Amino acid sequence: MGHLFRETLRQLRNQPGLTVPDDAVFHLPEKVLQFGTGAFLRGLADYFIDKANRNGVFNGRIVVVKSTDDGDLKAFDRQDNLYTICTRGIKNGEAQEENIISSAISRVLYAKTQWSLVLDLAKNPAVSIVISNTTEIGIQLVQDDIYQWPPVSFPGKLLAFLYARYMAFGGNPDFGVTIIPTELITDNGKKLEAIVLELAHRNGLEPAFIDWIEKHNAFCNSLVDRIVPGKPDPARLKNFEEELGYQDDLLITAESYRLWAIEGDERIRQKLPFFGVDPGMIIEPDIELYRELKLRLLNGAHTLGGGLAHLCGFPTVVEAMENPFFASYLAHLMEAEIAPAIPYPVEKLVAVNFSRQVLERFRNPHIQHKWLNITQNYSAKIVSRVMPTFFEFEKIHGTVPEYMVFGFATYLYYMKAVRKDGDQYFGFSNGKHYPIQDQKAQYFYQKWQLASITDMVRIILKEQSLWGKDLSRNHVLVSQISAHLESFKQIGTFETLQNFLKKVEYA
Repeated sequence: MGHLFRETLRQLRNQPGLTVPDDAVFHLPEKVLQFGTGAFLRGLADYFIDKANRNGVFNGRIVVVKSTDDGDLKAFDRQDNLYTICTRGIKNGEAQEENIISSAISRVLYAKTQWSLVLDLAKNPAVSIVISNTTEIGIQLVQDDIYQWPPVSFPGKLLAFLYARYMAFGGNPDFGVTIIPTELITDNGKKLEAIVLELAHRNGLEPAFIDWIEKHNAFCNSLVDRIVPGKPDPARLKNFEEELGYQDDLLITAESYRLWAIEGDERIRQKLPFFGVDPGMIIEPDIELYRELKLRLLNGAHTLGGGLAHLCGFPTVVEAMENPFFASYLAHLMEAEIAPAIPYPVEKLVAVNFSRQVLERFRNPHIQHKWLNITQNYSAKIVSRVMPTFFEFEKIHGTVPEYMVFGFATYLYYMKAVRKDGDQYFGFSNGKHYPIQDQKAQYFYQKWQLASITDMVRIILKEQSLWGKDLSRNHVLVSQISAHLESFKQIGTFETLQNFLKKVEYA
C-alpha cells in the first residue's frame, strides 16, 4: 500500500466513495494565509475552501504557517500537502459518510526558519485573506517586536505581515486583507484588531500605516463549530487506509455537522468568494446567537465533562456517552443549568433543541474525540466557556448551579499534579499518568501541596485574577467543592458521580 501524494491521484480517481482533486488545482494561485496546521482548521475552514475549488468558485489555495515546535512538516512535504478528511455522522437516524482528499493547502512554512517566505507572501496581491486558529491563548497582548525573526506572538506575526504588505503596495487601499480568526473567544476579530493596533503603537510604526490598518483591513468576528478529533488511533487509521487503498499520515476524521459563522455584511461576502458553496458557512451582521449556543452548550459541556470523563476512565466522548451515569450528568447539566442561563436572550425551545442536537453529536459512534485533547488549556476554557453561565445562573436563581459546581470540582481534581518533569506536570488516574497541558499547571501544583482541601479551595476561589471576582466569599460554593474533592479522594470519581446524581435527582 503506497503513500498518498500527487502522483497517486490518477490511480484513485475511480475509487468509489472517494473524492479526488483534479490536476488543475495544483496550478491555482495562493490566496489565503493561514496561521495553524492543526486538524481543526484543516477539517473546517480548509474543507470549505477545498469544496469551493472543486466547484470552480474560489480557485485559490492556502499557505499555512506553523509556529509551534511540536510535530514536524515532513508528512506535508512527503504528501504534497494532500490529506484525507473522513467525515462520519448520523442525521435523522441515517449514517452519513464522506471521504475527501483535500488539496486546499499549497505549502506549509515553519515560522522559525522560513519567516522570510511568510513576509514574501505579503507582496503577493492575490493573498487577500488571513485565517487563524491559535487556541484561546493565542490572541493575547504580549510585548513583541515585529522585527524579530519571527515575532513571538501570533498578533505580532500578523502585524509584521500587514506592515510588509503596506510597504510593498505603498499603502494602497485596494491591498488590505480580510482577517478571520477562529479562536473561540468572544469578539475574536475585534480583540485581535485591538491587539494589533496596540502593538503597532508600541513598535512606533507610522500613523499612516495604523490608519491603513483601520480603514482598509477587515477583522471579522467568527464562530466555528465542528468536532474534528484529528488523526484516529492506529487501529482505526489502519481500517480507513485499507478502505481507501493508501497510507495517509495526515488523515483526519470529522463529524458531518459543520458551521462557520462570520460577522459581516455584503461587502465581506464579496471579499470571501468561497461563501455560498456550503450551507454550513454563514455571513450575517450578528452571529451572537450562534456563538452563545455553541460556546455555552457544546463547549461548556465539553469543558465541564472533560476532567470528569477522564477521571472516570472514559478515553473518548462516545465512550463516556455510552455510560448512563455520565450521559445523565451531561444531559441535566445542559438542559437544567446551562440552557436557562445563557447570558444572551435565547428562546428556551431553541436552547433545549440545540442541547439535544449536541447530545446526539456527542453520541456519534464514528467520532473518537479524546477527552485529553479537550482538556488542553483547561483553565482558559473554564474561564471563557463556563464562568459567564455560572454567574448568570447565580444571578437568576440566587443559588449555585450544582451540576456546574460538580464539573468545576472535577476540573480542580484533574489539575492535581503528582509528578513534575521539567516544565511538564502529570496527574494520575486509573493507574496511568496523564499530561496536564495548561498554563496554570504550576499554580495548581503549588496549591495542591496545602494540607487542607478546604483551605486550598478557598485560596483558589479567592484568586480574582483567575475568576474575575473573589468566589471564596460564597461559603456554599467552597463547601460543595471541598466535599466533592474529599469524596473523589476517598471513594473515587465515578462513585462520587453516582452518589451525586442520586442526591440531586431525588432531592
